[in-house]
Amino acid sequence: MKKQRVLTGVTTTGIPHLGNYVGAIRPAIRAAAQDNVESYLFLANYHGIIKCHEPEQIHQSTQAVAATWLACGLDTERTTFYRQSDIPEILELNWILTCITGKGLMNRAHAYKAAVDKNLAENQDPDFEIEMGLYSYPILMTADIIMFNAHTVPVGRDQIQHVEMARDIAQRFNHRFGKNIFTLPEVQIDENVELLVGLDGRKMSKSYGNTIELFLTPKQRQKAVNKIVTNLKEPNVPKFKGESAIFEIYQAFATPDEYAEFEKQLNEGLAWGEAKKLLAAKIGEELDDKTDAYHDLIANPKRIEDILQAGAAKARVQARELLVEVKDAVGIRTLA
Repeated sequence: MKKQRVLTGVTTTGIPHLGNYVGAIRPAIRAAAQDNVESYLFLANYHGIIKCHEPEQIHQSTQAVAATWLACGLDTERTTFYRQSDIPEILELNWILTCITGKGLMNRAHAYKAAVDKNLAENQDPDFEIEMGLYSYPILMTADIIMFNAHTVPVGRDQIQHVEMARDIAQRFNHRFGKNIFTLPEVQIDENVELLVGLDGRKMSKSYGNTIELFLTPKQRQKAVNKIVTNLKEPNVPKFKGESAIFEIYQAFATPDEYAEFEKQLNEGLAWGEAKKLLAAKIGEELDDKTDAYHDLIANPKRIEDILQAGAAKARVQARELLVEVKDAVGIRTLA
């Protein structure tokens, strides 16, 4: 059976939280363990510098994101795990693709259009403070994807356009130079992806300030869980799903039977405070050992670096081979 090559990139601009774990990290690690999947996972640090202009934040986030995936059980024997900046062939391919990509395609990119609309709404020049990184990053994303001829790219619905653009650019290259060098990637949308709710009941997001950090001590975790918004119902008064995010967060970490019992207790009047203790303990059952592994990795950055370098060496074997084909197709080759 031919393996399905799946590629995922993680931007290095923040520290992963509980929502990232439930919605992206845990399902990606489980998917990578399937026998019919060939998984590529990379730290998108060149994408990170598009929006983040704090060098130390990029550096620290790169270490934290790498440590997070490793601590959560990423199998680097089964997954090609690398840092984007360690694959110079990607940037060479990025330039070649830039030379054949229509400006009109880039003008339609959602992020660029949103920035222009914001400027117009504020009576600014349409391109005020818009840098070329933002404008052309769909081309770099295309290079990331087709460098390894990924078959599928798991994305949220807001990222579908980027994969569609990658298909357009790859197809344009293949047609212009008469060679089917690039696989046309397909979007992979998982309708069952869990969007974890945050402390206030909205989607857990750093922009809302409603996240729970992923790696906490039991005491820190309990303190964070205690901030989940509840109503004023007293103990022994029935409580129901929809009244607090406690229900949804517990469900994300429990088996169906465990969740049914938890919901039953709340329906029968379990106090919110007691429910929060049960929730913190349930999260800890899954994350305490990962927390220890994470802090061990953070304390030993050379271990992380060695893993990333091994992944880059593995990835570059394929990247070099493909880039030779690409350069030959466009006429960049030796004279004899």
